[in-house]
Amino acid sequence: MDITWSQFLIICPLVFLAGFVDAVAGGGGLISLPAYFMGGLPVHYVLGTNKLSSSMGTAITTWKFARRGWIEWRPAAGGAACALAGSSIGAHAALYMDPAYFKIIILIVLPLTAAYVMTKKSIGSDKPPFSAGKTAAIAMGCAFVMGLYDGFYGPGTGTFLLLLLSGVAHMKLTRANGMAKVINLSTNAAALTVFLLNDAVLIWLGLIAGAFNIVGNYLGANYFAKRGAGGVKNIILIVLVLFFVKTIYEMMM
Repeated sequence: MDITWSQFLIICPLVFLAGFVDAVAGGGGLISLPAYFMGGLPVHYVLGTNKLSSSMGTAITTWKFARRGWIEWRPAAGGAACALAGSSIGAHAALYMDPAYFKIIILIVLPLTAAYVMTKKSIGSDKPPFSAGKTAAIAMGCAFVMGLYDGFYGPGTGTFLLLLLSGVAHMKLTRANGMAKVINLSTNAAALTVFLLNDAVLIWLGLIAGAFNIVGNYLGANYFAKRGAGGVKNIILIVLVLFFVKTIYEMMM
């Protein structure tokens, strides 16, 4: 498939913005997937090429979070293994299944998630932490479920992981975001492998867009390091609203 310069001009700036948002609060796919669709790519190329560019950016953010000591590697390793399995299954399903049924579930889940965020005074756990074993078990369960979703469709994965790890596993915001990045990187890598094996990735477009995504993720990670929880709640709410509107729009088309 031939790619024109106009497609690069449409996709790359939006993928940069997606990287910034993804590093701060997750949900970069809410911007990057529509960017590829706006570029006129067929759906399987959209999913596959987006995984290539987003994997590159997520890898940079994960590295930066690791350097800052925000990743607890023992539970993160178990979560990554479960994420790999779930994402591989989800990506195979995406090649054959119509996502319309899944979108109906999303229309139920998103308002509930937004209500949960609005009722919390801050994003992050205000409860005593669980034991290491319980934290790891919860993280692995969340990782497998979100891996299925990320491999199959994807937008909002980082946001959902952040909410699950902070709200359900009682992790502090920085630790939850760090683990979410490890899990998200694993889901991206597994899904990307499946799409590559099925020739559903535009390599050059993905690599160039990925470079823009890396810059966005780098700046977003620095923003998160300086602001901490400041602004994260509002960003997540905006992302959820955008995702809700986008899902309704797609179902009406």
